[in-house]
Amino acid sequence: MNLSSETRQKRLFVPRLFAFSLGIFLLCSSATYAQQRVENSCSEKFVASKCVDRLSEILPELAQANIVYLGETHDNPEDHKNQLKIIQQLYKRNPKISIALEMFQRPYQEVINQYLAGKLTEKELIEKSEYAKRWGFPWENYAPILKFAKEKQLSVIALNTPSEITRKVAREGLQSLTLSEQKLIPPLSEIHTDNEEYRQQLQAAFQQHQAGNHGNSADVENFFQAQVVWDETMAEGIAKFVKTHPNYQVIVLAGQGHIIYGYGIPNRVARRLKAEKFTQRSVLLSPPDETQPKEKKAIADFILQGGLR
Repeated sequence: MNLSSETRQKRLFVPRLFAFSLGIFLLCSSATYAQQRVENSCSEKFVASKCVDRLSEILPELAQANIVYLGETHDNPEDHKNQLKIIQQLYKRNPKISIALEMFQRPYQEVINQYLAGKLTEKELIEKSEYAKRWGFPWENYAPILKFAKEKQLSVIALNTPSEITRKVAREGLQSLTLSEQKLIPPLSEIHTDNEEYRQQLQAAFQQHQAGNHGNSADVENFFQAQVVWDETMAEGIAKFVKTHPNYQVIVLAGQGHIIYGYGIPNRVARRLKAEKFTQRSVLLSPPDETQPKEKKAIADFILQGGLR
């Protein structure tokens, strides 16, 4: 992604180790890439996923899913416009929907609830959720989605891990968390780090962004653990909502890196809901910057390859 130096400084978790935002580092390709891509390259490159440019092509299948993931590039305004279009169309088919957001951290759930109830202004929501400090991407990208949720009285779930936790794990590993800090994330027994393909993928991202500042094996492992904590926390929030609201559809807004191949959130939700009957569908809102896709393995169910119509 492309960030200004000022924004990048605000977003760094570990100044000397990470020169990009943990959790959105992987395959959250820049808006520039999205503008330069060749339209027909999507289907040629991602043969196991369905590349589309019309909402009508995917809406029927999305409407049947219990959980829909809309994988965004955080600094791409078109992705956010398409998120709202999809949410609005799914709402027309089933008003019982909930929007789950990576952009807000779990301790601020009550702040969001107060905004939706009309007890806080939009400005107060931004301030009290510490949005600029904890997320920092243009609020204008997400404001229409929050306004729509408020207008239609939809529930909104704050999914994200507190940045203090992710930052500490990235520096010192999971074992460094105190008992009080552990209460802010899923139990350690539910934080699975056994996906070797995911580990290798994140390790490659870590090394790519080091650019000469080679981290040691502990740095890489802590980086991986921090990402998994992030994924597991969001997966836990989604799974809990599905269990307690079985008649609702959950629409998840998160970075592409948390969704591709199911490694980040989807597979971890499925693990928690293995006793439940449910379906998940994933949409990447623009083609990802993936140079070596895994043969015969879908990076997502659907990829939007042009302006959604």
